[in-house]
Amino acid sequence: MHPILVQLGPVTIRYYGLMYVIAICIGMWLLSVEVKRKKIPLATERLFDLLLWVIPAAIIGARLYYVAFQWGYYVRYPLDILKIWQGGLAIHGGVLGGALALFVFARRVRVPFWRLTDALAPSLILGQAIGRIGNLMNGDAFGLPTSLPWGIRFPADSPAGRAFPNQATHPTMIYEMLGNLMVFALLWFVLRKRPHRDGFIASMYFVLYSGVRFLVSFVRADSLWLGPLRIAQVVSVVLIVVFGSWIVFGHLASRSRGGSGNQDRTDAQAGS
Repeated sequence: MHPILVQLGPVTIRYYGLMYVIAICIGMWLLSVEVKRKKIPLATERLFDLLLWVIPAAIIGARLYYVAFQWGYYVRYPLDILKIWQGGLAIHGGVLGGALALFVFARRVRVPFWRLTDALAPSLILGQAIGRIGNLMNGDAFGLPTSLPWGIRFPADSPAGRAFPNQATHPTMIYEMLGNLMVFALLWFVLRKRPHRDGFIASMYFVLYSGVRFLVSFVRADSLWLGPLRIAQVVSVVLIVVFGSWIVFGHLASRSRGGSGNQDRTDAQAGS
């Protein structure tokens, strides 16, 4: 495993960046399908505008979140903050930054925020799964040492190799990739076609992904910490409680009186 796919003189193509490009392209297509199915009034050029809002905000949010919890290092090496190709993008920060940008965008173009978020959620989780391939090639987002037969011994110059020289570690990026793919399959092939109110698919994304992240974090070595607690697990529990409660008490899985719930029921019956 090596982080660089191709290097031609000064031009370097890294797996990390390539996976993001692939994720964005596939996510854009899935989003266009959902926007059309849900009859959200957004033209194709508006979808590109949406990406220009959300993607930079998500990357900035993901990086700032990570840097905030690693400030002891970055205060000594501030230029390293810009080296996102080396890893260090925290998904929770990315979701927060992207959600803020999405909210502002939805207000500007006057479309329902939660309906648009529902349309985007399957693309987001699939993009996260694809992005973990970049982590695998980088050797970051790595796990604790293990004697299990599927443990991976990363190159000595990778983050995992430097942390655990000549030791096999849990391939936590693969664990999370597989978990994310299962969440995507559930959202895309099952839940989105069932009658629901706006916010249900996005809420299920938060609940299901948080469950995946909570479990994987037990064997992840490069976790961000808040005292004795893994930050990712704390945030995951909060998200499960908040969005799980909203699903139950907001009756999001039931048919809505008007709005997208009835439209989703019609689309599902038509076999879309």
